[in-house]
Amino acid sequence: MATILEPGQIEAAAGSPPFLHLPPHNLFSLRAERLEHLAEGHPLADYLRLLAGVCRAQQQVLDDPPQSEPLDRQRIELCLEHGLPPFAADSLSREDDWQGWLDALLQRYAAPDQPAVAEALDTLREAGAGQRRAWAVALVSGQYSLVPAALVPFLGAALQTAWSHWLLSTPNLQLTAGNSLSQCPACGSPAMAGVIRNRGKHNGLRYLVCSLCACEWHVVRVKCVYCEQSKGLEYLSLEDDRHAANQAPLRAEVCPGCNAYLKLLYLENDARAEALSADLASLMLDMRLAQDGYQRLAPNLLLAPGDE
Repeated sequence: MATILEPGQIEAAAGSPPFLHLPPHNLFSLRAERLEHLAEGHPLADYLRLLAGVCRAQQQVLDDPPQSEPLDRQRIELCLEHGLPPFAADSLSREDDWQGWLDALLQRYAAPDQPAVAEALDTLREAGAGQRRAWAVALVSGQYSLVPAALVPFLGAALQTAWSHWLLSTPNLQLTAGNSLSQCPACGSPAMAGVIRNRGKHNGLRYLVCSLCACEWHVVRVKCVYCEQSKGLEYLSLEDDRHAANQAPLRAEVCPGCNAYLKLLYLENDARAEALSADLASLMLDMRLAQDGYQRLAPNLLLAPGDE
């Protein structure tokens, strides 16, 4: 019997799919617009709008970056030669190149008149370089308990902006797959979510989105990105009268083998969807999956676990 290939499978069958999909230069503007859209009628509307403002500040800093020394090109080339992430978060967070980006973000961010926000911003402004460094190292390594929760969105935003800048401003990157499917080949950070693309040479392919630098890399579909098994995977979504279960724009790929899940965006069902904003707007799905005993291993650097 003949097998009918779906879009994306045809292209993959003809040759290797493109491994990388770099973020657009207006990434943070797109996130801000999407967060504003998703905030309409949302129970977390105020928080989503707060983060939209943070994303707008990120875009301003990315468009007009602070003066800083470029990263060591020799070190980047050496990492590429040995198949290592050239912008490794675990090492660069221990250095101070990113701290100017935090200062620039704090200067550009138009903070709302909220005492808790003002206190968080003042804490970051007044903290010494060593304290900031300790918080950054903890955040990129997933040790959220070592970072005051109120600081996470602003510190995470500064780190994202710096790493996205390094990624987008470094030409001729020849990146290779990391040690695990969920590891970003550019900075070694874990994926935040996955995107099923719907256009051009990426049509029908799954790309994971880095939680830090926003690099996207190809990972085959219907495979757990954590334990790499395919047996028994389920795809769950929030009940929504507007979408049939198999047409929901956002679904969680749930693995019974390791009890972990990863959110996936299906752009054929919502072409304007964006990973970070969709993740923040679907926290109810995380709560439901947590109640069912599944664990989330994908960080969102603008949200401290356990917050709203």
